[in-house]
Amino acid sequence: MTEPPTQTSAPPPAPVSDAALAYENRLLLVLFLAFGFVFFDRQALSFLAPFIDDDFDLSNTELGVLSGALAFTWALSGMVIGRVSDRLGRRKPLLIGAVVLFSVFSAAGGLMTGFFGLLAARALMGVAEGAVLPLSQSLMVEASQEHRRGLNMGLLQGSAAGLLGGIAAPLVVVWVAEHFGWRTVLLLTIVPGLLIAAWMARSVREVPPGVERDPARGRVAARPAGVSTPLREVWAHRNIVLCTLAACCYLTWFVVIITFTPVYLKDEKGFSSGTMSAVMTCFGVAWVLWGFLTPAISDRVGRRTTMIAFTSVAVLCPLAVVYVDNPLLLGAVIVLTYTGLGCFTLIMATIPAETVPRGALATALGLVMGVGELTGGVLAPLAAGWASDTWGLQTAMYISAGGAVAVVLLSFGLRETAPRVLGRRAERTGAPTPTKAGATP
Repeated sequence: MTEPPTQTSAPPPAPVSDAALAYENRLLLVLFLAFGFVFFDRQALSFLAPFIDDDFDLSNTELGVLSGALAFTWALSGMVIGRVSDRLGRRKPLLIGAVVLFSVFSAAGGLMTGFFGLLAARALMGVAEGAVLPLSQSLMVEASQEHRRGLNMGLLQGSAAGLLGGIAAPLVVVWVAEHFGWRTVLLLTIVPGLLIAAWMARSVREVPPGVERDPARGRVAARPAGVSTPLREVWAHRNIVLCTLAACCYLTWFVVIITFTPVYLKDEKGFSSGTMSAVMTCFGVAWVLWGFLTPAISDRVGRRTTMIAFTSVAVLCPLAVVYVDNPLLLGAVIVLTYTGLGCFTLIMATIPAETVPRGALATALGLVMGVGELTGGVLAPLAAGWASDTWGLQTAMYISAGGAVAVVLLSFGLRETAPRVLGRRAERTGAPTPTKAGATP
């Protein structure tokens, strides 16, 4: 396909003001907590599944349906709200509304008395949650200094989800469910969401300090209000197509392993609830660790190289769940091989953001996330649930590993976008410094 032109000459970035740096760090913190609680709410169902099963007698297929319904509405919401945001030139009000609504719908799940009521609550929660990531990453990339872009976006998406969804969720959710019931867990989730929404209303800006005065000072250009890029131009970029396909496969790897591992550890390996919770916490530890390390490494060595190397390791993680029986050893292997969550940020946020013009930023992020969720988040758990009911739960782990293998192959076709790597190449060849399409140099 024909790539839009991406070669321009860029001057050295100007110094960043103290106000701009302070806002960058403050925005990172509030968006870190917001997306972290999104994943706390999303992951809660996986850890609550053994407890909900006592009331609703869920099959593996029904568990897959609950996961898939949320992913389906999450995907549609991300694509629609991302596009709406670019057309309006606004992020903040849409983001605040999404945070409030996902908190309300998450709590509503605790009031449901049957499978279909819980299904409806989770689907509505997905509608609200799907808007959070493309809006948050769009705000973050516009406020980030160039040399911190990958790190900031990795902390926001990878480490935040890992800390709250991967570490806090299995510990807090299982403990509260054992002592007060699974409904209490969902009812309590409304509190942090509303507090974060109030903080956003006070501190988040539509345009970062200084960008409107000096868009070349190391941050990306501010978006023009009400101007959006046609979808055909977004899809004309090879990176967007490859990132979308990779998102489908990587979400298969992630959603399947995180959905079925708690049940696999309890039913197939005979782990107690406490042991299962401890092992699942290791996923969270790895999530936090690789969530920021992987994008930070990619800032230095390149996005493409990082994707290939770290995804190759991620193939081993679901296989370890099947073949490693000792809980301590399994936890250690998970920490070392659960490297894919850092790559999520690269394919779903950083590479697309460094590929498309500013007027297509939220659109591109929403499309990559949305199409990926529809395939990897909706169809994959349904297929894995059916396959597990037919051939055993280990089948789900093989499906997960296959998704990571596909991402490795797709990553070989990516065009490099890391500014530092492109700058080094330009210095060696004497060519103009490559910049993202549509950026203002």
